[in-house]
Amino acid sequence: MKKSLIFALCLSALGGNIYAQSSAAVKNYPDKQVRMVIPFPPGGATDVIGRIMAQELSKSLNQQVVPDNRGGDSGNIGADMVAKSPADGYTLLMGALTSHAINTGLNKDSIKYNLEKDFTPVGVVGVVPLVFVVNPSVPVNNMKEFIAYAKANPGKLTFASSGAGAPQRLAMEMFRAQLGLDLLHVPYKGTAQIITDMIGGQVDLYVGTLGAFEQHEKSGKVKILATATEKRLPFRPELVTVSESGVPGFAVSVWFGMVATAGTPTPVLNKIYQDVAEILKNNAFINEVLTPQALIPGGDSRADFGALMKADTVRWGEIIKTTGIKP
Repeated sequence: MKKSLIFALCLSALGGNIYAQSSAAVKNYPDKQVRMVIPFPPGGATDVIGRIMAQELSKSLNQQVVPDNRGGDSGNIGADMVAKSPADGYTLLMGALTSHAINTGLNKDSIKYNLEKDFTPVGVVGVVPLVFVVNPSVPVNNMKEFIAYAKANPGKLTFASSGAGAPQRLAMEMFRAQLGLDLLHVPYKGTAQIITDMIGGQVDLYVGTLGAFEQHEKSGKVKILATATEKRLPFRPELVTVSESGVPGFAVSVWFGMVATAGTPTPVLNKIYQDVAEILKNNAFINEVLTPQALIPGGDSRADFGALMKADTVRWGEIIKTTGIKP
């Protein structure tokens, strides 16, 4: 037998063995602990959602899914770690609008990974609605009244933000630009102090998550004027949208979605997606876990989630460029 034929047969046997091992690994997934990287510190919305999903996936996958907080650099440190992890489905990232769309435009010179090339979508887990909140001292009761009051009093109203790349800040900039409003920006380092100052009357307006302000609304310490979502919220149907209030087409929601390292086998990705989708269809889980957190369940297909990331990357990149926001 010629050496070339022997060599070809050896390669064929080796390739078949590797394929068999690969197929077995996919079939048996997961056969060890899975890590869920959360690219933000404990306590925030991404952390809460990441831990909830880690707990639920541990049950459905029959393997422990361990939350691993890797905060820093607006989510870039954790995202970069997952981008460089083995493409086997054992390291997942709980991504968010911030870490997987906004940062691409805001921190494009410092990001070490490529959003499209280094990650592959699994699915949207949930959406957190943003709402426009004012201190009761502002003499308005709805969004239409606020817009009229702001136009009549240029430069007199203040709005808070929790960071240059925060969706709350960008939503406010988009709102301000679309209406041509003259509002004074007051930057903060975090949401906790904003809530304190909103209640105390040191700042007039904030675009924040519904869950952070509902209890203060009930006690009369703040007024929620409208939701920034495209449609009215199923659990707060009386709350009008900004789009209904004279700002056509205005819609901003903060999504949270799971991604994996690019190159992860499709059967593994489909397995994770199917488990996530089943979790999000569970009425008890929705009513007992998501709704109290003011979370709207996701469930978009992997392809739809990929398209959403691309669209939001373009959308917020243009707003960052137009407004001149710097990290």
